[in-house]
Amino acid sequence: MIKQSIIENVLEAALSTGGDFSEVFIEDRYANSIGLQDGKIEQSISGRDFGIGIRIFSGLQNVYTYTTDFSEEGLVKAAKRAALAIKSGGNGSIHPLQKEIIQPIHHIEKWPRTVAHTQRVAVMKQANTIARNYDERIHQVGIRYIDEEQNVLIANSEGKFVEDTRVRSRLAMQTTASDGAELQTGFYGPGAYAGFEFIENLNLHHYAGEAARIAVTMLEADECPSGKFPVIIDNEFGGVIFHEACGHGLEATSVAKNNSVFANRIGERVAPEIVTYIDDGTIPNEWGSLNIDDEGEKTRKNVLIENGILKGYLIDKFNARRMNAEATGSSRRQSYRYNPTSRMTNTYIAPGQSTPDEIIAATENGIYAKYMGGGSVNPATGDYNFAVSEAYLVKDGKIDRPVRGATLIGNGAKTLQKVDMVGNNLGHGAGMCGSLSGSLPVNVGQPMIRVSEITVGGTKGE
Repeated sequence: MIKQSIIENVLEAALSTGGDFSEVFIEDRYANSIGLQDGKIEQSISGRDFGIGIRIFSGLQNVYTYTTDFSEEGLVKAAKRAALAIKSGGNGSIHPLQKEIIQPIHHIEKWPRTVAHTQRVAVMKQANTIARNYDERIHQVGIRYIDEEQNVLIANSEGKFVEDTRVRSRLAMQTTASDGAELQTGFYGPGAYAGFEFIENLNLHHYAGEAARIAVTMLEADECPSGKFPVIIDNEFGGVIFHEACGHGLEATSVAKNNSVFANRIGERVAPEIVTYIDDGTIPNEWGSLNIDDEGEKTRKNVLIENGILKGYLIDKFNARRMNAEATGSSRRQSYRYNPTSRMTNTYIAPGQSTPDEIIAATENGIYAKYMGGGSVNPATGDYNFAVSEAYLVKDGKIDRPVRGATLIGNGAKTLQKVDMVGNNLGHGAGMCGSLSGSLPVNVGQPMIRVSEITVGGTKGE
């Protein structure tokens, strides 16, 4: 992408004022985004983005800049300008760059740049037809297709020199159902670290049909009651609650500054014995996976909570300095425009021993959250508020009628303590996570779980 000799000069220039570590992140990204609304293409964007990020450490000082000028003169100038913020008077130096060969763990069959737009659009129109034909009350269908190929080169003053290519594809389907008085929506958005083969092999009748079914079901639902209930949260995207309310609290971004309820608690019990919480960036072809993180470190399986005991955090190179710890292959950024930091990849609650039928049968009176929607979280406290996009009452150990307007309100650390049943049907759901280093593809996952008590906000009686 750029000559090694130029990279070495840039790394050296970045240390010219006394920094003790310098890094170059080079990115060349090709992306496609197509939007289809009610059977018609409303947006089609294809583009290429190329840029270079330069980072410098001096002790606990972190300086970051980026540029799209990839001439040697422009890069050295950018590095020296960033170095002016470093006034340590140190004497940093670079080690000889040693190219590292990465063995990809993700099989890609059909690379995005080999796929015609007509192929993409054909799948989108098929999904649109399936969703629209589900029920006459489906009056609006939106389909969004995205894919990208991201080529990165990461080099640093410690001698690291590594390149990687990442490919992702996703198809998001949103439906709106109407009975003339009410509107309800449904959504499903499968994605993978894969090429177009993932898209063309999707079971569209399942995914588009589910997006439509959710909207129609919620159109027919009663208003949800308010109160404190046992709550059954289904697998796949149900894991978004613990991603937001617990996962972010286990990132060094928060932990290193003691802005997390989990800070300084390694070895403590933070959940029941049946809960094991994992972040694994090595799962082949999963949406949140990577061969290497955005500091060039190999991703790994990080067990964060094991049988209820807090075992570790997600740590990037800079926060490793703050914590006097080792990085865990967890540093990520949206693009060269962002300074990287610790972020999740594929984060999930490990499967337990209970079957979904056993969990439901053991619940006398509660709420079943089949699909979760959006929400908000205070990362410092773990307090959360999440909408449930499809919910049901549970009565006498059986799923009863659907209810709409359900909101789950609580605290992540406390909710974690109240997990009293864990299913055996682990599933992952694709999503996007926004934080300090931008918006990133992540998987959230879990088997079906039951929380003994969550405050449920509803609209019944209002």
